[in-house]
Amino acid sequence: MFDNLSLKLDRAFKTLKGTGKITEINVASTVKEIRRALIDADVNYKVAKEVTDKIKEEAMGRDVLISVSPGQLLVKITQEELTKLMGGSKVDIKLSGEPSVILISGLQGSGKTTFTGKLGSLLKRQGRQVLLVACDIYRPAAIDQLKVLGEQIGVEVYAEPENKNALSIATNAIAYAKKTGKKTVVVDTAGRLAVDDQMMKEIEELKRALNPSETLFVVDSMTGQDAVNTAKTFDERLNFDGVVLTKLDGDTRGGAAISIRHVVNKPIKFISTGEKMENLDVFHPDRMAQRILGMGDVISLVERAQQSFDEDEAKRINTKIRQNNFNFDDFLSQLEQVKKMGNIKDLIGMIPGMGKAMKGMDIDDDSFKPIEAIIRSMTPKERQQPDIIDGRRRKRIADGSGRTIIEVNNLMKQFDDMRKMMKQMNKMGGAKAAMSRMMPPGGGRR
Repeated sequence: MFDNLSLKLDRAFKTLKGTGKITEINVASTVKEIRRALIDADVNYKVAKEVTDKIKEEAMGRDVLISVSPGQLLVKITQEELTKLMGGSKVDIKLSGEPSVILISGLQGSGKTTFTGKLGSLLKRQGRQVLLVACDIYRPAAIDQLKVLGEQIGVEVYAEPENKNALSIATNAIAYAKKTGKKTVVVDTAGRLAVDDQMMKEIEELKRALNPSETLFVVDSMTGQDAVNTAKTFDERLNFDGVVLTKLDGDTRGGAAISIRHVVNKPIKFISTGEKMENLDVFHPDRMAQRILGMGDVISLVERAQQSFDEDEAKRINTKIRQNNFNFDDFLSQLEQVKKMGNIKDLIGMIPGMGKAMKGMDIDDDSFKPIEAIIRSMTPKERQQPDIIDGRRRKRIADGSGRTIIEVNNLMKQFDDMRKMMKQMNKMGGAKAAMSRMMPPGGGRR
């Protein structure tokens, strides 16, 4: 989402000249370029001006350390101001009451139902008993969509398809949750327009009657500055507790993510990418600022991995690597685990420096398909014993997978190189032992 903004900000920092101190003269043109980049990214003009004025004020007269260039110092100041602009620190959702009730609101097509499923999945992973409630009584197939998502994540969905009273459905669902011991109820409501007074009254009534511990407003990031204006109108009627930004993997300029917190004065609590139920992250303003400035987000990447990787499977793979028995079945298993982590391009963008390096490259979730096709065209014996795959077998695998013999050979070579590296690490006693050999005598410190 922030590719173009990151590129323009990077160019702006490179224009900063001079050494020793940042002065009004050498910072003026850079700040102007930063402001232009933010406005191009669909950030509200007043917000862009305010934040760049603060950047300039902070930068003026700061001493530049010998090891830090003026450009690097301005990057740090910009990161600090962007972090403040987006809220400063993460804000958790409130889960009070027995059960806790979370009310989901937003415009038509903003991704509320998908988010409801993702939130249910996240809460379940946190060990909570969750009930999803289908209160979108207007959109065709909305109830069925939520039921399908509920089945995917193993969370019960409460629905009354014949009932056309959203408040009655929600009230009955809460009674059912109390009876069945569900600790958290997530209520998916119908999408509405801010100008639709009748629909707005319905959700106001829902909030008043249910007294939710948390009311979330779901915003489609791709609507840009319009999303900010809509959020403001909704908040005046609903006084919601937090914002959810969806479709952050789309082709959007990102202005909503940067300025919505400042304009509405309500925290962004979650960001959502893609359709997979695992693709939901708690919003961290500092991490988002780092990503905007091309610094990556390693912490979020690690958290995604911890959520997605099966611990028992990881132990099994580790044992096979130590025994030099890693095969194509294991490799396929690891691919499946990586795919659970989310959109590939999004993951690469979390690695420091990789966002800029991959600029313009077409990377999507289909990137693994040729590899999977080749492996799945192998017999069970070939997957378990890769060494038996000779020229004749490679030809058959290429024909069966619809790939070329060159692609099969490349995969075999890469897999062989990977196994050699694993074997070498085992000889050295593993990565930890290898690192200790590189340390000076007496430990890692002098």
